[in-house]
Amino acid sequence: MSQTCPCGSGKATAECCGPYISGEATAPTAEAVMRARYSAYVLHELDYLKTSLAPETLEGHDDASVREWSERAEWLGLTVHETWAGLENDTDGIVEFSANYAIDGETLSHRERSHFRQEDGVWYYVDGDMVSGPPIRKEPKIGRNEPCPCGSGKKYKKCCGR
Repeated sequence: MSQTCPCGSGKATAECCGPYISGEATAPTAEAVMRARYSAYVLHELDYLKTSLAPETLEGHDDASVREWSERAEWLGLTVHETWAGLENDTDGIVEFSANYAIDGETLSHRERSHFRQEDGVWYYVDGDMVSGPPIRKEPKIGRNEPCPCGSGKKYKKCCGR
């Protein structure tokens, strides 16, 4: 684990997420667990992905689908957008992040607001809510002074753009 850590810290994996993933140390914050979980996906360290789950979340854990996503994806990077609480003395925390990856040549982004809980000095992933970005427009935007696409011959602002 001497390469640069996949979580984007710029440190070597052995000095960053590696000790959390191997069980040598416990992550001190919710964000540290989230970064280690991302790194575990990249490094295919599936045991950590399971042991970092809150007990009530283990029931819904599917080893096969986690393995498939970890191995099929080409992991492109992690962006932490915001954290709420989740520090060493907190009991709960939230981390919003984007994990960017490619599958079958298609670049995708998984944006999530994850919930974490600390029990007996150990942070666990509880669950997450998908966060959608701005809508993606597939058709070009129609300008106010352009002809209306309905075919009326009027400007868009005087017709369907009202």
